[in-house]
Amino acid sequence: MTDHRAPPTANWSYPTTIRFGAGRIAEIANACAAAGISRPLLVTDRGLADLPITQRTRALMEAGRLGDAMFADVDPNPHDINLASGVDAFLAGGHDGVIAFGGGSGLDLGKMVAFMAGQTRPVWDFEDIGDWWTRADASAIAPIIAVPTTAGTGSEVGRASVITNSASHVKKIIFHPKVLPTIVICDPELTVGMPDFITAGTGLDAFAHCVEAYSSPHYHPMSQGIALEGMRLVIDNLPRAFTAGDDLVARANMMSAAIMGATAFQKGLGAIHAMSHPIGAVYNTHHGTTNAVCMPAVLALNEPEIRSRFDQATPYLGIEGGFDGFCAFVQEFNDNFAIPRRLGEMGVGADRIDTLVDMALADPSCGGNPVKLSKANLRPILEALIG
Repeated sequence: MTDHRAPPTANWSYPTTIRFGAGRIAEIANACAAAGISRPLLVTDRGLADLPITQRTRALMEAGRLGDAMFADVDPNPHDINLASGVDAFLAGGHDGVIAFGGGSGLDLGKMVAFMAGQTRPVWDFEDIGDWWTRADASAIAPIIAVPTTAGTGSEVGRASVITNSASHVKKIIFHPKVLPTIVICDPELTVGMPDFITAGTGLDAFAHCVEAYSSPHYHPMSQGIALEGMRLVIDNLPRAFTAGDDLVARANMMSAAIMGATAFQKGLGAIHAMSHPIGAVYNTHHGTTNAVCMPAVLALNEPEIRSRFDQATPYLGIEGGFDGFCAFVQEFNDNFAIPRRLGEMGVGADRIDTLVDMALADPSCGGNPVKLSKANLRPILEALIG
């Protein structure tokens, strides 16, 4: 049943300035002014380019005397070729900031356009390794306004983007503290028109972020608490957002869960993302859906280290049976959204399993998994998942 209560409205400064509430896209010109942007480039993906929410945003930009420039040559798993084209568009238009608009692909690519437009080194020199981010000219990073249109990745509050190397088909995490958007506009009305499978896939991405952050062995009590509440919000609200897409309260709570998942995974990610990153890079699968397929097997792998933690969490989440009950719930949750049980159903083949294993073990997400990952324990999981 649709919840007809008014969705929440708030102004937050954690983890960055967030203008949260229905209809707040109308503040886009004001947000640009507050960020010091007078000639923004709206960066989004091809699927959103012609939709009413995008056209309305461009009209609001035009009304605010910001122009209506848009770059939409962005793939579902954005890569360095998209980035080069976006930087060219930014420089050719004389832009001074970016409105990153969309789901994870538009947000990630938009942030990188703002980051790379003033750099002289290749993007791969800023991979999230050690202090590589200090190589960047921080003064040349353009300000960013982020406007999510899905509730999943949480990239709107992230200090990094995931970009695929088009030559090696490896996803790389590019990090800099100033990639964190200056202002975020979270307007649940923008998510109302999402297709069901996108609502499910992005929502389960937020869930995976929270589950992996909660499972991570690293010490970060704040992230631990945020991850737990994020899981609860997804459990309580994703079914409502999926079956009643115009339920703005459910949509708003899912946007909060996405922000919380991305904030929480400062504590770490794990094997779910270590596998889904290379799978998405090689097979172009939907990231959140891939995470969901991998989650049951990763929970089983990590059971010796996380059982007691989830035994404590499940009463708060409204799930009976402790860790075992949680695992059963996760599979049922996936099934309710028609998530495949095997990667093979998504076109992932066994012919490249050795490559996928090697890429997964090289992924930085491995460091947050509670059980140390190796070929010995990762390959059997991938073999079973591919089927």
